[in-house]
Amino acid sequence: MLARINTIAFNGLNTLDVDLQLQISSGIPAFNIVGLPDKTIAESKERVRAALNTMGVELPAKRITINLAPADLLKEGSHFDLPIALALLAGMGIVPMEDVANYVVIGELGLDGSIMPVNGALPVAIHANRSGKGLICPETQGGEAVWSGLKEIIAAPTLLALINHLKGVQQLPQPQIKRKKTKVSDLDMSDVKGQETAKRALEIAAAGAHNLLMVGTPGAGKSMLASRLVTILPPLTTEEALETCMIHSIAGELKNSEISFERPYRDPHHSASTPALIGGGRKGVPGEISLAHNGVLFLDELPEFNRSTLEALRQPIETGYVTISRVHCHTQYPANFQLVAAMNPCRCGYLGQSGQECSRAPKCAEEYQSRISGPLMDRFDIHIQVPPVSPWDMAEVKKGETSAVIRQRVVAARQIQQQRFIEMGYPHLRTNSQLKGDILEEAVKLDDAAKTLLVGFAEKMKMSARAYHRTLRLARTIADLQNEKNVSKLHIAEALSYRYVMPSKQV
Repeated sequence: MLARINTIAFNGLNTLDVDLQLQISSGIPAFNIVGLPDKTIAESKERVRAALNTMGVELPAKRITINLAPADLLKEGSHFDLPIALALLAGMGIVPMEDVANYVVIGELGLDGSIMPVNGALPVAIHANRSGKGLICPETQGGEAVWSGLKEIIAAPTLLALINHLKGVQQLPQPQIKRKKTKVSDLDMSDVKGQETAKRALEIAAAGAHNLLMVGTPGAGKSMLASRLVTILPPLTTEEALETCMIHSIAGELKNSEISFERPYRDPHHSASTPALIGGGRKGVPGEISLAHNGVLFLDELPEFNRSTLEALRQPIETGYVTISRVHCHTQYPANFQLVAAMNPCRCGYLGQSGQECSRAPKCAEEYQSRISGPLMDRFDIHIQVPPVSPWDMAEVKKGETSAVIRQRVVAARQIQQQRFIEMGYPHLRTNSQLKGDILEEAVKLDDAAKTLLVGFAEKMKMSARAYHRTLRLARTIADLQNEKNVSKLHIAEALSYRYVMPSKQV
């Protein structure tokens, strides 16, 4: 007897077809799985056997062989449980083979026959839709799969319910779209007292998705400002939400299979390893920079991160994706994130504060700041100082602008950018931070006064080509916030004011 089930293997966000083949033949009773299965799949035999026993189904006392083709592709994950069980049921004649032949099947089995959620249901559903097949998946992930546009979805709570549905004895309900409800945030920009320059910089960063570095003494409000950046960012579009949630689905972080339209905000601790931040490990899982795709990655205490970990950020910042190469996998993940970082000016944190700085100043500041390389510092569009908040500002009862008001200006500026990109013939671009080469020159046309100011400053401060272009992008965003078509000298001047130079760093 022979049965075949369609399932998949993961390579990053890519889903690869796997042809699960079953043969039941005469010989010494055995149950073998071949085709480069990992330990999890090897243990599937016991989960499948127990789930079938729960329904009163005994495996035949024959030689059972399951092949996962192609045989040279490494297979990993518990989502092979359900395909193996269905292949056995089809091979024993309990489930008609033609009823499952046109479905992609994923799901983990419990010992009681329940079908439990697995990672990656959304990309599998998109793969099935493109392949012209249906999907059989756990009940709890049906709402996630619907977002793929797939019509033929069977979301079953148990193996017995799935069999009854396939036989026509029971009708499983069609899964409905699950959208995460937007919660009213406790964070708001109106909570920040004083720091008007920092709030202005944060608004510009949000409008153009620019990278931002904040330098200031402890307690000045750097982390407070960073955590409120997402409150002034526009919600994700449907396309962006699916991109982001596919990554979270692969990583197993899509809670309750609900698609969220809120921009992700990731703030890993400075003790995070390179694989944790960039991605990797034995299975090549996505890291923090990919989980922050289309959102914000906040690195607090920037110099405290491992030097090699920070240097690994340089390429993803420029390209918008990260390539992970391991012995058993070569994977690429999207990583188009907005980097926001905070640091103290020195180890003690009080450089320049009379009576508070340590006895080693300014030497300690030079050593502390030297932990961040020039090339990485060059990738921040905005460098600002965040001074201590004065007692008068802290005692002020009147609150400043709310996040909702600032968000309106940010959304308007982004709409201007998107309309410009469409008119230029680049609809795939979303923000000014993505402008490069000829597109940047076309979007930012400087008059003589603005060009003279920028070139003069660049020559005096020995700006790199990257810093020069990032200044142009920043000036373009400042002009968009003011709804001005042309970039003037004033916009260039403000953009240059954010190229903050620390004592031991140059622009």
